[in-house]
Amino acid sequence: MILKKKEKQSFIDRFLNKVEAVGNRLPDPILIFIVLMGVILFASFIASLFNLKATNPGTGEVVEAVNLISGEGLVLMLTESINNFSAFPPLGMVLVVMLGIGIAEKTGYFETLMKRIIEVAPRKLIIPTIILVAILGNVAGDAAPIILPPLAAMVMLRLGYHPFSGLVMAYAAALGSFSANFILGMTDALMMSFTEPAARLIDETYTANIAMNYYFIAASALLLLIVTYFITIKLTIPRLGAYHGAEVSQENVSDTEKKALRWANISIVLTALVFIALLIPENGVLRNQETGSIMNDSPFMNSVVFIITILFFVPGLVYGLKAKTIKNSKDFANVLSDSMATMGSYIVLVFFAAQMLAYFSWSNLGPILAIKGAEFLQEMNFTGVPLILGFIIIAGCINLLIGSASAKWAILAPVFVPLFMLLGYDPAFTQMIFRVGDSVTNPITPMLPYLPLLLAFAKKYDKNVGLGTLLSNLLPYSIVYFIVWSLFLVIWYLVGLPVGPGGPIFLEQ
Repeated sequence: MILKKKEKQSFIDRFLNKVEAVGNRLPDPILIFIVLMGVILFASFIASLFNLKATNPGTGEVVEAVNLISGEGLVLMLTESINNFSAFPPLGMVLVVMLGIGIAEKTGYFETLMKRIIEVAPRKLIIPTIILVAILGNVAGDAAPIILPPLAAMVMLRLGYHPFSGLVMAYAAALGSFSANFILGMTDALMMSFTEPAARLIDETYTANIAMNYYFIAASALLLLIVTYFITIKLTIPRLGAYHGAEVSQENVSDTEKKALRWANISIVLTALVFIALLIPENGVLRNQETGSIMNDSPFMNSVVFIITILFFVPGLVYGLKAKTIKNSKDFANVLSDSMATMGSYIVLVFFAAQMLAYFSWSNLGPILAIKGAEFLQEMNFTGVPLILGFIIIAGCINLLIGSASAKWAILAPVFVPLFMLLGYDPAFTQMIFRVGDSVTNPITPMLPYLPLLLAFAKKYDKNVGLGTLLSNLLPYSIVYFIVWSLFLVIWYLVGLPVGPGGPIFLEQ
């Protein structure tokens, strides 16, 4: 990775360059996961030896460390290894999405679309639009961090910037702002589902609602859009400097390409209208047939990744046929095969990542550390702003160990919701504090399976790129998100604004 040279580097540049250098000295991520597997096995043995345990405050269940260096552990590792890999949630999703993205990319649809957007769109609006789509994209769950980074890289390359700036910007915006949005989604419903029973440990009449954080998350979406844009323009783009890879064609879109692009865009609109028609009626087939909901446990949300794949596949195919980049069935098959061929290194990486995450789950080390961290914060007897910041830090640190937000909140809600209620805080506010802490370290946590995918995307532009390069460029987003978003929440708290409908800061007396 070659960064733009500066005669005098700032402290931030020197720090991030050090992070990059140290990170890139690490072995290949595959070996890192293998080493982590060994560390987890050893840690499980030590934790079991000292009888490490914790009591889940919600269920009263005692969670004990499980020794994986045992006969039972060996059997588990041998018998479940294939299932760990095949059942790894993002694997099938990524490969299916790549069918759609692959045909849209290999036929030239993406390239022509990006060229045309840059020709006609105000340059100043392109980057903010990408960030906004990334922030809003978290309502689609896992789709945003999979789909947006490679698209953003292509756009930034067309704009004359380093493609890595698009990769890290979109990835950070999609994951770091995971609890900021103008649209309510599945995350809001999942959080609420754990908050309400936790609150009823203190008040049996308490009722939560899905929108109880809406005011704050909507305001946060605008704030983080501005923050992400500022980091990208002022730090990421200047730091990465010029791209020294393959030259990007600067030719204007030809008449043939314009015609093919027009038909492709028409096809995506028509395809989208078909799905909308299946959603609009109260008894639409893509709605939850019992509740009529679109967002909660509906066929639409359960199939959103495949729907997005179709929305890429259709215009890519139409463009290829109209632009003659697909002339026959062999061309069509080759395009699909080529798109999958680029995923080989990712698939190998996923095998070892899946084993590592499974070992960590089996060992019970994650829940134990989460509960112990919560107990520590409770024992510190913090109140007010220190309590808020302490909880954000605890949630952010635990996020480095447990990727699933719902899994963490299932453990922490029974501890912190009652604790904060006894101190006079409404559960909606407690939930919002957790969501901020849980989001800010998302871009840099190794417990999310998207980081290896991001590295696979990066190797398309620089086959020698290391994890350190990505982490050194993602770290500023996490740090600034933590500082700005935490400060924003503290100000919100001091002003006393409700975080959403039915979500005051303090419990009503």
